[in-house]
Amino acid sequence: MSKKTRRRIGNALATGASTLIGILFFAPFAWMVSSSFKDISEIYDFPPKFIPQQIKWSNYADAWNALPFDIFFLNSAIVAVATTVGVILTCSLAGYSFARLRYPGRDKIFLAYLATMMIPFPVLMVPLFVIMKNLQLVDTLWSLILPAVFTPAGTFLMRQFILTLPRELEEAARVDGCGFFGIYWRIVLPLMKPVIATLAIFTFLGSWNEFLWPLISISSIDQKTLPLGLTMFQSRLSGRTPWNQVMASATFTIIPVLVLFILGQKYYVKGIVTTGIKG
Repeated sequence: MSKKTRRRIGNALATGASTLIGILFFAPFAWMVSSSFKDISEIYDFPPKFIPQQIKWSNYADAWNALPFDIFFLNSAIVAVATTVGVILTCSLAGYSFARLRYPGRDKIFLAYLATMMIPFPVLMVPLFVIMKNLQLVDTLWSLILPAVFTPAGTFLMRQFILTLPRELEEAARVDGCGFFGIYWRIVLPLMKPVIATLAIFTFLGSWNEFLWPLISISSIDQKTLPLGLTMFQSRLSGRTPWNQVMASATFTIIPVLVLFILGQKYYVKGIVTTGIKG
């Protein structure tokens, strides 16, 4: 078998495997969208049918009006945007510090900071709740924002990207009189668009879908986020769970994240490819 033939077979197998994996990941999403247009009686049909007999657009209006989703959307947007901006600022500054500044114990501090990623979140829940309670931030959106703006994973991502930037640019700016923050703001930050987009997408997605910590920290309806709002279909609505409305609300919940990923896909891919390539 020639080398060209083996390459074609390998490409075909890789394409087939990627297609199969894509279908497996896309199938639950497609089923969710399909169920959002079904009548409640079709949800319980067996064997299940993928295509609804009659499309019910009213499921989306009923789901939106059943609970205060406008408040849930606003709260989730505030938390996700504020968390994303905070993470980008703190991680880019910390990453620049660990990558460029020289001070005693820098590498040891960085390794210790990375080691915190090995601590599972359930271990941190109780002390974190106590801190938020002492600060009188429990049952406020600040309790969701402040603990999330410091992340060792984001700092590592930023540091690895900054290591790939040529030092000559910073040295030239320093000769012209730029200080630490001037170089960071005018030179480094504009060059970090790919990794910023990557980190922004990860952070926004994680904050938008966060469930466990908001469940512990938030109790008031007017402070709940979308994941908590979705659970209210089961806990507060009478009778059996309206799964068609649950699927409808879940569908319009993921639209902002989907739009964000599509808009930042180019920078996201570029950031993943270039991060960690030092030279």
